[in-house]
Parts: sequence; C-alpha cells; structure tokens
Amino acid sequence: MKIVAFGASNSKKSINKEFASFAANQFNSTSVEVLDLNDYPLPIYSVDLETEEGLPENAVLFHQKLKESDLIIISFAEHNGSYAVVFKNLFDWVSRVELKMFEDKKLFLLSTAPGPRGGMGVLEHAVDRFPRHGAVISAVYTLPQYHQNFSLEGGILDEELKEKFLEKVSMIENI
Repeated sequence: MKIVAFGASNSKKSINKEFASFAANQFNSTSVEVLDLNDYPLPIYSVDLETEEGLPENAVLFHQKLKESDLIIISFAEHNGSYAVVFKNLFDWVSRVELKMFEDKKLFLLSTAPGPRGGMGVLEHAVDRFPRHGAVISAVYTLPQYHQNFSLEGGILDEELKEKFLEKVSMIENI
C-alpha cells in the first residue's frame, strides 16, 4: 500500500504535518511519502489567471502524487473554523486539474489543534466536501489538545485517545 500524507498547513512547525506523518507510519505499508505544502507554492487561484496562464505545474504535480497513492492521510489545521488558506488554494487549483481529484481513493482524515475541539470544525467541512470530489472516506479522527496528548517520541499519550486512533488504523487496514 502506498500512502501519501500531509498536514494541510504551511507552518514550518506544523503540528498537523507531524500528526499526519505519525499516522502514516502506523500502517503496515510498503511506501510512505509525507508531503510538505511549502514544496508546492501556487499563486492565489483565479479564473482569470487560469485562463491566461493555464494550470500551474505544482498543481499538476500534487495531483499526480494523489493519483499514485492507495491511501491519502490529511491532517487539517483549522483557521477560523475552516481550511488553512494554503490548503484551500491548493484544493482549488488541484480540483481544476481534475474535479474528482480523490477519485476512488481511500482517505483517512485527521485534525488536531492545541484546543479542546482539536480542529473538529474543519474536519466537518472536509467530510462533507470531499466525497463530491470522489473521496472514499475510510475513517475520521480528531486529536484534541495536541501538546498535552501527543509527543514525537511517544505518539498519542492518552490511552483512550490512542485506542480510538488504533481502531481507526486497524479498520482501514482491513478494508
């Protein structure tokens, strides 16, 4: 199974990129690739720009990464209850490459944040939106209070949260 994972943030210290990477490495997989959205800079999407200049190479390259995967893991940063601007812009451009950008791809959607809701609002947006782009949402998981409940060395620290997470991993592996 080839896994592509990323945090839907452009923060250089993205907790969502850390969490996506951690999640990807919990699977029995032959290949894990963790993408950094900073490696795919794009102009702000506009119809005029697309008409004048076509699709940016980075949108096409990112789309290709999605197409080559068997499982896509995305951990969402929540900005004012929705997607971080960098992800929304990438999403807009890649959907112009192919509207059904997630066609028949299994997705494990995550969110985490320092607060007690763990980015639940943005996750709800993605769960509602992504099936319209062909996604097969295999599992959803929110990790609240990231700094209290996670460490790079120990992973998910709270036993109950860890057990729920591992149930999701097992469920996806058995699909």
